[in-house]
Amino acid sequence: MAVEVVMPQMGESVVEGTITSWLVKEGDQVTEDQPLVAISTDKVDTEIPSPAAGVISRIVAKEGETLPIGTLLAIIEAPGTRAAAPSTPVSQATAEVEAVQTASPEKAPAPAAAKPAAAPAALGPAVAPSQNGGGRGAPARQSTAAEAGAAPRYSPLVLRMASEHGIDLSQIRGTGLGGRVTKRDVLKYLESTQAAIETKPLAPQPAPPAPAAPSPGAFRPPVYEPREGDTVEPFSRRRKIIAEHMVYSKTHAPHVGTVAEVDMTRIVRFREQHKDAFRQREGFTLTILPMVVAATARVLREFPRMNASVNGDALVVRKDINIGIAVDTEEGLLVPVIRGADQKSLLGIAREINTLAGKAAARQISPDELAGGSFTVSNPGREGNLFGLAIINQPQVGILRMGEIKKTPVVVEVDGSDTIAIRHIMYLALSYDHRVIDGVLGNRFLFRVARILEEGQFTL
Repeated sequence: MAVEVVMPQMGESVVEGTITSWLVKEGDQVTEDQPLVAISTDKVDTEIPSPAAGVISRIVAKEGETLPIGTLLAIIEAPGTRAAAPSTPVSQATAEVEAVQTASPEKAPAPAAAKPAAAPAALGPAVAPSQNGGGRGAPARQSTAAEAGAAPRYSPLVLRMASEHGIDLSQIRGTGLGGRVTKRDVLKYLESTQAAIETKPLAPQPAPPAPAAPSPGAFRPPVYEPREGDTVEPFSRRRKIIAEHMVYSKTHAPHVGTVAEVDMTRIVRFREQHKDAFRQREGFTLTILPMVVAATARVLREFPRMNASVNGDALVVRKDINIGIAVDTEEGLLVPVIRGADQKSLLGIAREINTLAGKAAARQISPDELAGGSFTVSNPGREGNLFGLAIINQPQVGILRMGEIKKTPVVVEVDGSDTIAIRHIMYLALSYDHRVIDGVLGNRFLFRVARILEEGQFTL
């Protein structure tokens, strides 16, 4: 019996993966759970294990290809049996994969002609959108179902997006395998619809003139040509995704930054009192970060509007407080998430931060551990400088960045008189989305976090 290896679902927000390298070749004998192929997603790099023992009879996907979830990658034949024909011929699957990679959305291949053969099981059961009657449809390819009058095939993610935005999916031309409508197709449809509404003229207008050539004085960014001795480092997939995310966040969310000076003296004393016993008991170092996360989680409960996500023209105030922790890795920044942070003790938060940071460094973190954050705390470490204003992690509305703790002479009141004392001072910077967060709320939120830290009332 033949077993199909498909691009798996690797997290709620992951819709595709890139084949980094094949760890096996055709004809190799493999065991169940043996790593077959290394893949890279917009969340994490990982390896796909073998779903069964047998022989690699066919490898369909090529290294370097970016494929949607559910795409056929390879076929495993049980040892001692003849290869069973896959539900979609390998040549056809290969052609479709190549078509998806080479065709642009504007020149997407037309859906395949109707065939009596069933679609690959990897594509999942056919599901009709609620506006078309709902329920399961015949297990045929989308183009086949449409031509035969049956319900088209849509993924749960596409159905949810259609329901949220009131979209008739039959009006969208799919660019996925066999003409399936993908998430990108829906997003492009929404963008084109919004653009049409914003640019629709009140009366017929003449065609705009051809764009004029740039004037001699127009600014053009200089292009540096590498010279001998220079090192050129092409962007990795993750670096490209990080760059796109940062640019999107800065261009879509009007960032406002506010900074608070926090007296961390009590926090520093608390850590010094417990760090040795803590390390002996837990096996890792107690840092300041868990206390900042605990204080932030408490204040997010007091100011729920800060624990929110922007969804189109609406703000979703989230019930669960899931705090992302920015972690630096060799390949770029990752943000693993502490779920239900307001329900955890300081010790529980410290343990989870240590576990997630270790997984991220070892490249063992899962996409689900990187998804679902509602607010982010960034800790640049001991060399974090005075303060910095971080870029918001979309679709969140705020991010808190810690600065370096330094001994600083400050004026304090002792017995009614002012005096100068040496205190441990940290600057805490909040970046927030001014579309939905006003200055009063942003300042009150930061003030409360600072006061809780200054009080230093934590227990282990």
